[in-house]
Amino acid sequence: MASSTLICETQPWKDLKAHVEGIKKTHLRDLLKDTERCKSMTVEFDGIMLDYSRQCATLETVDKLYNLAEAAHLKEKITRMFNGEHINTTENRAVLHVALRAPRDAVIQCDGMNVVSDVWNVLDKIKDFSERVRNGSWVGATGKVLTDVISVGIGGSFLGPLFVHSALQTEPEASKYAKGRQLRFLANVDPVDVAKSLAGLNPETTLVVVVSKTFTTAETMLNARTLRAWISQELGPSAVAKHMVAVSTNLTLVEKFGIDPNNAFAFWDWVGGRYSVCSAVGVLPLSLQYGFSVAEKFLKGASSVDQHFYSTSFDKNIPVLLGLLSIWNVTFLGYPARAILPYTQALEKFAPHIQQVSMESNGKGVSIDGVPLPFGTGEIDFGEPGTNGQHSFYQLIHQGRVVPCDFIGVAKSQQPVYLEGEVVSNHDELMSNFFAQPDALAYGKTPEQLQKENVPPHLVPHKTFPGNRPSLSILLTSLDAYKIGQLLAIYEHRVAVQGFVWGINSFDQWGVELGKSLATQVRKQLHASRTKGEPVEGFNFGTMTMLTRYLEETSDVPANPQTLVPRI
Repeated sequence: MASSTLICETQPWKDLKAHVEGIKKTHLRDLLKDTERCKSMTVEFDGIMLDYSRQCATLETVDKLYNLAEAAHLKEKITRMFNGEHINTTENRAVLHVALRAPRDAVIQCDGMNVVSDVWNVLDKIKDFSERVRNGSWVGATGKVLTDVISVGIGGSFLGPLFVHSALQTEPEASKYAKGRQLRFLANVDPVDVAKSLAGLNPETTLVVVVSKTFTTAETMLNARTLRAWISQELGPSAVAKHMVAVSTNLTLVEKFGIDPNNAFAFWDWVGGRYSVCSAVGVLPLSLQYGFSVAEKFLKGASSVDQHFYSTSFDKNIPVLLGLLSIWNVTFLGYPARAILPYTQALEKFAPHIQQVSMESNGKGVSIDGVPLPFGTGEIDFGEPGTNGQHSFYQLIHQGRVVPCDFIGVAKSQQPVYLEGEVVSNHDELMSNFFAQPDALAYGKTPEQLQKENVPPHLVPHKTFPGNRPSLSILLTSLDAYKIGQLLAIYEHRVAVQGFVWGINSFDQWGVELGKSLATQVRKQLHASRTKGEPVEGFNFGTMTMLTRYLEETSDVPANPQTLVPRI
């Protein structure tokens, strides 16, 4: 469906551009008086409620966005993704993270083959292996049960699984299954991260999961070699095969590393890193920690939203609505940032994961055909759980820059607390803020209101809130593994909708390559300077000066060091 015509050249785009001026003359105080408008801006699906009535948009705006989606061939692009067509054209790959959570009897074709059977072969292998580790039939080299897991990976191999793990840690069913077990993640090549990951662990009871599709990712493989050294130092080199497994497709390098290829769990080139949490990348460590039944419930939640996204009309389709509204805010109203504000501490790692899913996917400057875009794409995503964020950056979003906000609330707390004599429960106190903040952003507070409250005149400008700041609210009935899967899929598909409409490739990430290639030059220089005393050369003045200073300050680093693993 790729076309040389940019979406900004279509009539629906021009209609929306012309529509902006009228919207900027309206205020959410007035829009929220229209009950019928507000009713039609509320959508429910399978225990999820979306209210987008606090968007700076009318029903006419939404209709114009549907026209834009039609002009962008959004439905056809969604269908092509689900059909396994190679929509990632720059890498000639299908985009099929939906197949990772499809039911066992589903049929999803890619290059003439039903990939769902391959997915379930891996899931069955994960179930078998994780159960053997958890019940003690697979033990370490000294015969001790493996109760501690370190998952080594970076980017999508880390942020997604960490988000799900953090969300499940306090969920009653999941925490019951995790009793006596630990799951840690090692991502940063910084040795401090290694030290933190190993702190208090015994290699005799530790299993390491190395996550690298090609088994060549520089940071991941250096960390993997570091943990291999940690295990070998304590237990001997032969222990590696009992204490390390891999999520990879490069069985040759896996075996060369010292890991039994039978203990390698596959994933496929149609799975992008940031969309891989539902593959062995996330499901293996999560199953080791919580049991496969909890991980499977997570997959079923994501699958439910996949079907909703694929089959529901746009006016009731939560990911489509969220994607279109983001385009409206970013491209037409000129608000490039978005705050993700979950009112549950369990989702503390959700914003960092969506930051990668969104910004790595849609931070592009050219169309899918390589044509430079005359408009900006992508959002600057950030966030923090409420109410922590209120005491951090809400000052800016209330009285400084306009930042559209996603408020995410949960009706039932994972860990309710009730105190005798308190006006409300702890969770009700939290949710009071969840309901209040969107209205505060929308309505603001006028100088007239402040004058009626006898605020001193010199303070009135400082205490005025302009309001008219857009937000949307998502309310989940609970936060179990199923709901966590749903939330993940909603945001994954929202990002795809944005990319499909903007006409970009949301599934490649060439922007991460240049810095890595330049780091290779620096690495060679550091090696030459440390081992042969060669001067720093071939860089610009600033880099040469700072690199020279770095070498001077670390002159005590041995040229040919013996293995040293950090300990805390």
